[in-house]
Amino acid sequence: MFKYTLQRLGWAILTLWAVITITFIMMHIIPGNPFAKEGKMPPGVFENLMNYYQLNQPLYIQYFLYLKRLLVLDFGPSLKSNIMSVNDYIRQGFPISLFLGIEALIMSLIFGLVLGVTAALYQNKWPDYLSMIIAIIGISVPSFILAAVLINYVAVQWNLLPAATWGTWKHTILPSISLAALPTAFLARLMRSSMLEVLNADYIKTAKAKGLSKSVIILKHTIRNAILPVVTVMGVLIANTVTGSFVIEHIFGIPGMGEMFVKGIFNRDYPVILGSTVFYSAILIFMIFIVDIAYTWIDPRIKLTGGSK
Repeated sequence: MFKYTLQRLGWAILTLWAVITITFIMMHIIPGNPFAKEGKMPPGVFENLMNYYQLNQPLYIQYFLYLKRLLVLDFGPSLKSNIMSVNDYIRQGFPISLFLGIEALIMSLIFGLVLGVTAALYQNKWPDYLSMIIAIIGISVPSFILAAVLINYVAVQWNLLPAATWGTWKHTILPSISLAALPTAFLARLMRSSMLEVLNADYIKTAKAKGLSKSVIILKHTIRNAILPVVTVMGVLIANTVTGSFVIEHIFGIPGMGEMFVKGIFNRDYPVILGSTVFYSAILIFMIFIVDIAYTWIDPRIKLTGGSK
């Protein structure tokens, strides 16, 4: 187990380094300049800005300087703000994105698992059809379209909830629903197929033959085993949901990391784009690492190559 953990940790670090390197190179080969929007400026001022932010250094020197800062968790200064660094933006935006993401994740887990289990238990009956229709809608309708529909009807026409901005718990409901729709649909379909597979397994038939009650079979044997594929995808699902959505945050005017990333793209603020990308990637890779380790404990049937159970 210890050897397997070290191997997975090594791959996680290598993957993060690859993301950092690729993102850094892509940001510097894209045409343009972060100070292009400042209008015409004297050559001396432009040169001073390039020197101050070390943008006139050779690319490999900029790369190693950036890696050196990352080792101490310094994402660098913002090119468009004189008072805030990228770390400041993350400290301000991430708690908001985290809160929104957790709320959306809880929604998707509850409704996704309930829809999936219901569909499997009532296969080829109206609860199954209704659950899958909801899942298909959740997968087919883009989140920004759903967000626009919710704003138009729930907020504007019916005046039930705020349309945008961030403040009270009411401001979190519409963006959370928009963010939770896709993972809810995905979990519902995954849980349904997994449940149907487990329900037809031999040990479930044996449990029925022993006279166990339907509730015991479903809760103790069926759901417990059917949920394993869900655990497998939880790392990516948690990371994607908890880090929020660029589009959703921008539509609802939420001052999270997604909004920060969009503004960084518009302003060609290299450190902001790089910092948010690295930060998101680190969370995603960390969650996949945790799920890989946890999966070996959840399912005792898994044997680790070259190690123990």
